[in-house]
Amino acid sequence: MAGLRVAVFASGQGTNFGALAEAAKQHRLDGASLELLVCDRPGAPVVERAREAGIDTFVFRPKDYAAREAHDAEILAELRRRGIELIVLAGYMRIITPVLVEPYYGRMINVHPSLLPAFPGVNGMKQALDYGVKLTGVTVHFVDGGLDSGPIIAQRVVEIADGETLESLAPRMHRAEQQLLPWVVGRIAAGAVELDGRHVVVR
Repeated sequence: MAGLRVAVFASGQGTNFGALAEAAKQHRLDGASLELLVCDRPGAPVVERAREAGIDTFVFRPKDYAAREAHDAEILAELRRRGIELIVLAGYMRIITPVLVEPYYGRMINVHPSLLPAFPGVNGMKQALDYGVKLTGVTVHFVDGGLDSGPIIAQRVVEIADGETLESLAPRMHRAEQQLLPWVVGRIAAGAVELDGRHVVVR
């Protein structure tokens, strides 16, 4: 039986993409296969990571399109052509329009560097540090079109030490992301994730 066909969307270094690619190589995604990288920055390091891993890429320049909906429609056509069943947003820095969110609702996930619903949006780590919380972490959630507001699938806690800085916190946050995200993709591939309204059960 064919495994879950996954597209990863990323814009930058691609460390979470790399973690997923390594997990797939080690057969830790319960049969899920990474079929495509979608990237909005042709020069981003993640593009080279995908090529080195032998994963196809769909790279575009947003300025070449009249509106976000236009490039999302082209991406949607490519995803459908390839039979993509799950979208993983892993450091993708563009707003996703309803053109993509609606047909993939319940099949699009995002990793965010805070314990949602606390500190959504950009700079989640900095927000947590500035607020003075003692615990932060990472969240993987379904995408619903709002600002990091979709149903939460799984979270991992990271403690904030006295005198913590972004430089000292970031490596531990990244490790948590790189552990949690492949695990969630594997559970989805295994059919072990159930979405019921705002509630998600992971078996």
